Amino acid sequence: MPVEATKNQVFLNLKNYFGYDSFRANQQDIVEAVLNKKDCLVIMPTGGGKSICFQLPALSFKGVTIVISPLIALMKDQVDGLNANGIPASFFNSSQSSEEQFAIIEHVIRAEIKLLYVAPESLAALQNILTEKYISCVAIDEAHCISSWGHDFRPSYQQLGFLKTTLPNIPFIALTATADRATREDVVKQLRIEDAQRFMSSFDRENIGLEVRPANNRISQIIKFIKTRPNQSGIIYCLSRKTTEQLAKKLKANSIPAEAYHAGLNFDKRSKVQESFIHDKTQIVCATVAFGMGIDKSNVRWVVHYNMPKNIEGYYQEIGRAGRDGLKSHALLFHSYADVIQLQNFASGASNEAVQIAKLDRMKQFSEATTCRRKILLGYFGELLGGSCGNCDVCKNPPQFFDGTIIAQKILSAIYRLKQKEAMGIIIDVLRGAQNAAILSKGYQEVSTFGIGKDISWKHWQHFVIQLINQGFCEIAFHKNNALQLTAFSSQVLFKEAKVALTKPIAVTEIKPVVKEKRSRLKRTKTTSKAKSANSNLFERLRQLRYKIASEEGIPAYLVFSDATLKKIERERPLSESEFLSISGVGQRKLEVYGDEFMAEIMNFMGSKVKKLKKGDTYTVTYELYKTGLSIEEIAVQRKLNVTTIYSHIAKLYSTGKKINIYDFVTKSDVEAVQKAKKALDSPKALRPYFEYFNETVDYFKIRLALSVIEKD
Repeated sequence: MPVEATKNQVFLNLKNYFGYDSFRANQQDIVEAVLNKKDCLVIMPTGGGKSICFQLPALSFKGVTIVISPLIALMKDQVDGLNANGIPASFFNSSQSSEEQFAIIEHVIRAEIKLLYVAPESLAALQNILTEKYISCVAIDEAHCISSWGHDFRPSYQQLGFLKTTLPNIPFIALTATADRATREDVVKQLRIEDAQRFMSSFDRENIGLEVRPANNRISQIIKFIKTRPNQSGIIYCLSRKTTEQLAKKLKANSIPAEAYHAGLNFDKRSKVQESFIHDKTQIVCATVAFGMGIDKSNVRWVVHYNMPKNIEGYYQEIGRAGRDGLKSHALLFHSYADVIQLQNFASGASNEAVQIAKLDRMKQFSEATTCRRKILLGYFGELLGGSCGNCDVCKNPPQFFDGTIIAQKILSAIYRLKQKEAMGIIIDVLRGAQNAAILSKGYQEVSTFGIGKDISWKHWQHFVIQLINQGFCEIAFHKNNALQLTAFSSQVLFKEAKVALTKPIAVTEIKPVVKEKRSRLKRTKTTSKAKSANSNLFERLRQLRYKIASEEGIPAYLVFSDATLKKIERERPLSESEFLSISGVGQRKLEVYGDEFMAEIMNFMGSKVKKLKKGDTYTVTYELYKTGLSIEEIAVQRKLNVTTIYSHIAKLYSTGKKINIYDFVTKSDVEAVQKAKKALDSPKALRPYFEYFNETVDYFKIRLALSVIEKD
């Protein structure tokens, strides 16, 4: 399918279905590659917009796009979001009855859905439709799960290699938020897409503030942290099931709404907690790390790690569940030596124990770092941040630096002289001129860098090497026995006279003033929060309206509009369809379904200011034009509104007692049919159940008009 033939339609679909006028970084190139039937490996941070990379092409393909997804909750959330945007999608997994599964297969055969989400374990049940006659694209989400080098290896993912052999002529797109170099290579190899085009988006989530604190009086610190952020959704990650329950209980005792979530709870309880959180009924969840995977809840404002994660990939993925809408968010990590010991015990005996321990060491180094934390995260994934971020605790309370260029040059030279094949311990032994068996057996006493750092202690050399790794000047190759290797940035120090700033090792007790500064920042945050609350009345009203609509429709609030979109609505205050449609995050369908209520709320908030636009509110203006004898289409043209919006005005006017010849617009048989549906559906408040009841053959506006007649009678 040539891209040129579909490019205009792709942009129309982007706006109409997703509400966006433009792509984020790399998205357009990825979409075009998939449409041109190219295999792709996509590394994009959580909240970076991975889903659109396969959901948008799916709308242009004739067949169905299969999406491999590891969790049932992930599938349901994605499918709910697609259906809310008017995109036919479904999921297929073991939780469904055989009748439900058969019906879904029939939908695929009849090309009635565009995307089908499926767990790896359920692929065997789809063998009859896994042909190029029905399947147009395969997307493998959370692709790092296929690799034993990855942080969340799942054996069930290793069966996926057969798919490319079965479907050789359709595009495959493998996507993940976190994958180091070893994992990336393993993914393309195991999926048999070695020639895949590779897309690496920036890992920089600038909106997330990063903070690490010592794990002293954690519960007290967490309670203070939450109380400075009223009404904000948050996740607290814990290592053990017991801790999640104890913490949730203590938060409730302090009047903080929280629930525990872990694998020890039965399925119904876990589902209830997750649904309650997604629908904004539960503010905080204390959970083990599986919680939130794949959940597209965009208004999580903070993530707290009660315990230290086992690796940087997991930490990065988990903090990425905050601020998916791009608004200001926070990630707080508590660090303790006890956590390190516990995680080491967890790794003991694992098939990839050495890799797990090495990655745990990197996580520990991140927690103890005295350099910009964002630099460390980005450097881990091969991205260099120029300067410091200014949005982490280290940047806000910077330590004292010195010119460590010569020290850096010595370290990088030693790595080079040892042919980038040795781990940190050997590098330091060479620098210090150690005469141990490992050095002598390999002849390293003959290299030019041997003994050039005798004047610096082993522990201090370790501190400096870790800083270079954290700043991206060298990296650990976990798949090569943890060998230290040079990066693209090493030459800047070795050959281009770039300066390197390092810090001297300091004792933990010397960090205490930083904690005091954090407390003063908390006070300022509290004051700022109160000031913002006074100016956010319209946002709060819009948020309450969103919650009401979401509750009526039985969907998460963020599927109506994200916080970011609400902020734009608050700022722009659109009062016409064209203005409302111009808001990023508002597509044609959401305009038609939700636009009236939100514009009415804005009008009510603005009060007398709105009356300056015309003689009355939007309903009155429509009524005055109706009384002149204009048709619905003519009123829509004169008011520059959508016909569907005018029909909704007519329904509202009729309900409030205005003289409307309602049967000019809806027949008595329509009313009777809706009356029957209302009884069968047990009087739902939302329109969607009616729409689905009629198999999408009756327009929303007719349903709304018929309901206005029924309710008035």
